[in-house]
Amino acid sequence: MNTSRKEKHKLKIFTEIPDKKPSTPLLDKVENPSDIRSFSINELQTLADELREFLLYSVGQSGGHLGGGLGVIELTIILHYLFNTPYDNLIWDVGHQAYPHKILTGRKNKIETIRKKDGLAPFPLRKESEYDVFGVGHSSTSLSALLGMAVGSQESKPDKKHVAVIGDGAMTAGMAFEALSHAGHLKPNILVILNDNDMSISENIGGLSNYFSRIWASKIYKGIKKSGSSFLKPLPQAYHLARKVETQMKAMVAPGTIFEELGLNYIGPIDGHNLKELNDVISNLKEFDGPQFLHVITKKGAGLDPAEADRIGFHAIGKISSIKEKTTKHKKFQDVFGDWIVDMASIDGDLIAITPAMREGSGLVKFSQEFPDRYFDVAIAEQHAVTFAAGLSVENKKPVVAIYSTFLQRGYDQLIHDVAVQNLDVTFALDRAGLVGEDGPTHSGNYDIAYLRCIPNMVVCTPSDENETRKLLTAAYKYQGPASVRYPRGTGSNVAVEKNLKTLEIGKAKVIKEEDSKVIVLNFGTLIETAKDIASDLKATLIDMRFVKPLDESLLKKFLSKADIFISIEDGSVMGGAGSAVQEFTSKERINIKSMLFGIPDEFIDHASRHEMLEEAGLTLSKIKIKLQELL
Repeated sequence: MNTSRKEKHKLKIFTEIPDKKPSTPLLDKVENPSDIRSFSINELQTLADELREFLLYSVGQSGGHLGGGLGVIELTIILHYLFNTPYDNLIWDVGHQAYPHKILTGRKNKIETIRKKDGLAPFPLRKESEYDVFGVGHSSTSLSALLGMAVGSQESKPDKKHVAVIGDGAMTAGMAFEALSHAGHLKPNILVILNDNDMSISENIGGLSNYFSRIWASKIYKGIKKSGSSFLKPLPQAYHLARKVETQMKAMVAPGTIFEELGLNYIGPIDGHNLKELNDVISNLKEFDGPQFLHVITKKGAGLDPAEADRIGFHAIGKISSIKEKTTKHKKFQDVFGDWIVDMASIDGDLIAITPAMREGSGLVKFSQEFPDRYFDVAIAEQHAVTFAAGLSVENKKPVVAIYSTFLQRGYDQLIHDVAVQNLDVTFALDRAGLVGEDGPTHSGNYDIAYLRCIPNMVVCTPSDENETRKLLTAAYKYQGPASVRYPRGTGSNVAVEKNLKTLEIGKAKVIKEEDSKVIVLNFGTLIETAKDIASDLKATLIDMRFVKPLDESLLKKFLSKADIFISIEDGSVMGGAGSAVQEFTSKERINIKSMLFGIPDEFIDHASRHEMLEEAGLTLSKIKIKLQELL
């Protein structure tokens, strides 16, 4: 393993992920954050080097989020060094960057279990550790939670400190600014740290900015400001002029004017990898009254050369063994979508693609390159993405919103109010539908069938394989109104995907196998191979429903009216799901038939592999067979 040192801040640089467990004598002494509070700054630097190497090794063994954690190692150390955690509240927005936090808070020996069944959660989780004061997974929630904690504890625990670390991406969401605005009004004693890993500071501007940041965060400046305010407040004009001069000076060297206007004391930007500077500034800010806003500049993937060069590729990685192996040739569903949208855009100039900061994950890289003027990444702003699409539709454009199922939850009001009520022509491509695996319940797309099918005007498509996905995307796109197509993470059954843009009739199901049987198996989605096996075992008729809304009512009436029982299979919430829709239909039509609904139960399924999550939910072939034996 090759290493070097950046002389400026002594940041140890690695050129590869180590495959042997490193020697970490100082880190081995840390059982909890109290152990580091007697360390010197030089020892903290050594600790940072050891922690970075250990993080590289452990994530290489387990797979998981890497880049964000590498970027906040120094910041994590200093926050636990200066604050009395877990008494003081420390919140990590999203939580991708919380691996170093977990290592320093008693979970070092379990870190290789992260994202595995019964192992450490991929994000901070309240039930896992007292140091995880707030569970996260979706972005931009930290500041609202922080404010609630500060207000909630101010009477009983006035000495308690409250700190949140939020990334520049998460700061784009409206919820974050709503919280900041409220904080500026309430004036609680909180510290908001903006971890900005998408900005660089030139030597000149950075040096000047750092110089003034140290002044503005100093105790001397605090005293002068306090005494000056007391002296000038009886003279309103002079006080207003002094505040204006101060604000303008800050604006000359720092991009913090907007935060100052919201009522927060802005400091920064400062180097987030400089332990001494972080220590000096934050130790002073601890003593300031009111809401403080510290802007730190970090590098995502800091300390690993390949990760610094490829921040997206090293955001999360698989096991090292997996990286070295040949990747599967099977198309992922996101790639099927990516090919489809490029092909459709080639023949329809009105197609507009929208994504909330998920270009790579949603399969839109090629589209963004070939149609840059028709591609919009709106950042982490799901509500805006939906209503932006509605506005485009008003002007006769054909917007396609590529979004993860779990993230569309954040734009639900806009989906109803701005799209469905007006019956606007917007297509929703819902990636990561169903149980997603290692990222756990915050990222599983369990609820889209239930929360979409209850909305008037909405079409809900559930393709069974890659080729059906392409066909149903075409059908949804050509439908004049709001329509959604859901598909899971990863690969399917590897069926051949037709290159043409054939569509399907809206609401038309497909009979896969018809049997002279009193049992009907209804498949909704990509558990089709399981459905086929069940139908074969029972010698039952198998129907791929394709649509949850509208249902193929004529076909259902034909088969269900002559049957004794129907079995529905779906990778979505069983409560309010596709099977429930069929039950509602049989009730309406007064069809006397029994039913057995297989879907995700009324509980949150903890992180594990997708197969393990399906097994936990009772959706594997073996689990369904056991249940059928009990009931049939």
